[in-house]
Amino acid sequence: MLLATRVVFVRAMRLSLRNPTWIVIGLTQPILYLALFGPLLRKMNQLPGFPPGSWWQVFVPGLLIQLGIFGALFVGFGLVAEYRAGVIEQMRVTPAPRMALLLGRVLRDVIVLVVQALVLTVAAVVFGMRAPIVGVVVAFVLVALLGAACASVSYAVALITKSEDVLAPLLNTVAVPVLLLSGILLPMSLAPGWLRTLSEINPFSHVVDGIRSLFRGDFGSADTMWGLIVGAIIVALGLIFGARTFQRESA
Repeated sequence: MLLATRVVFVRAMRLSLRNPTWIVIGLTQPILYLALFGPLLRKMNQLPGFPPGSWWQVFVPGLLIQLGIFGALFVGFGLVAEYRAGVIEQMRVTPAPRMALLLGRVLRDVIVLVVQALVLTVAAVVFGMRAPIVGVVVAFVLVALLGAACASVSYAVALITKSEDVLAPLLNTVAVPVLLLSGILLPMSLAPGWLRTLSEINPFSHVVDGIRSLFRGDFGSADTMWGLIVGAIIVALGLIFGARTFQRESA
């Protein structure tokens, strides 16, 4: 299992290094948000209802979650291309465990995501953000796990649909409400009551609030606890769905 996972991971990582376009694109968007949108929040932390802490401690955690979700949610397109090229069929006839075919790819995606998150955080520090090291490390772990869950779901859906024409609108249908109702760009505490109620249904909003608490150093707050709990549930459900679908579809 470990050897097969390593072989799949090495192959996937080589493909990414040979064509790092997606890695650069995935990092460019958060950096642009950081540089062009972040300064607009400078005076917003004076508004009633704005979360405690600096505007960077509010904005950067949202960008990390955005990177974790959207950086991993669309990796399934690569699997569709591999399926069409016959790569998946060739792997099926090998003795490699089906889980290794998934885990190797997901491991590659997590490493790419962590590198992107590190670059984004360093850039934020240059812009003036300050946050406790422990909080940042815990946030990185949570973002990496979310990325693993989203990547697993993306690969599973790609293997089911086997078509970019179906995969793209399906993922966008899920991604847009998640983005708008999670408070990634602006905290939902500034929203009207009905919109805050809708955001509470979105589990990712609790993860965003939890990571913001970590960046403030409020490790024992209710937001931190709920963020970690809800994040763990999302990760578990995503990995289970991805693993079962991959084993069934790759049989």
